[in-house]
Amino acid sequence: MSEAILEPDLPIIDPHHHLWDRMAIGGGDSPPRHGFEAMLRENPRYLFPELLADMTRGHNVIGTVFMECGAMYRAGGDPAYRCVGETEFVRGVAAMSASGIYGEPRACAGIVGHVDLTLGSAAKGVLEAQIAAGGGRFKGIRHACASDPDPDVLGPLGRREPGLYRSAVFREGFAQLAPLGLSFDAWLLEPQLPDVIELAKAFPDTTIVLDHVGTPLGIGGYAGKRQERFGVWREAIKSLAALPNVSVKVGGLAMVFPGFDSYMATPRAGSKQLAEEWRPYVDACIQDFGPKRCMFESNFPVDRGTCEYDVLWNTFKILSQGCSADEKTALFSDTARRVYRLDI
Repeated sequence: MSEAILEPDLPIIDPHHHLWDRMAIGGGDSPPRHGFEAMLRENPRYLFPELLADMTRGHNVIGTVFMECGAMYRAGGDPAYRCVGETEFVRGVAAMSASGIYGEPRACAGIVGHVDLTLGSAAKGVLEAQIAAGGGRFKGIRHACASDPDPDVLGPLGRREPGLYRSAVFREGFAQLAPLGLSFDAWLLEPQLPDVIELAKAFPDTTIVLDHVGTPLGIGGYAGKRQERFGVWREAIKSLAALPNVSVKVGGLAMVFPGFDSYMATPRAGSKQLAEEWRPYVDACIQDFGPKRCMFESNFPVDRGTCEYDVLWNTFKILSQGCSADEKTALFSDTARRVYRLDI
């Protein structure tokens, strides 16, 4: 589904997308066991041409921030440093975009990579290597801790032990970020939000970005309980919003995890339906954090499981109706520009 573009002149910085080639989970002719696996089968490749096609579908996307996804790691060498290969790859994409050959939008103006913070103090060397590989574009890291005892929630992504953000060795590595001027993106699930609250309290000088509004759940053992758990999620969001070092990415609701009817629906949902589904979470984040600490995100190509890029940004524009011009500027570009220190 495509739609007429709303507010086509509004500048957008997309602060969260991925790039990958031949990304796959599962395989063969067997049916996908999880919605995330189904999405990957439909989107095995998302590189600069695919990103550029989305950026130029009609919205005024002036720049983006790449988010780590385990792509293009080095095949050999010290395992701790193999993640630097992803930054080297994305820096090349950023250079292609910055050449101007492909138009004015600046893809990958910021890079958020990965470093294993359970290396403790030794993570500093890997962080410094990432900064060098980024050529001025490396802004921070993401070390996801999403886990749940129900194997049907994360499916093939359920590879992490619980309690990562509380562990002493992780926090020893986390302590290396602020002195290097790096931010931290946190991806975890709604029941785990107390972990990132405690982390943010323990490190008030480190900029933390909560991804995907904290990933509400409505699948597996949480099926039919999303509304029931909304109050639990909201109280955690209020606690995070009280911490000035935390910002939130408003998006990711098109993933499988919240269990909305629009996921993988036929026919595809339009922006009005998506706005109705997502509004309680979007309104709560904007109210609690304020527009200057909220940023809309695409999370592409993951969110393509629900809609196309132009429909997604139309949805956010519907959800921002009633905001002032300055508030819209913050939500669509300025918060991302400030948090990730972008020169665009």
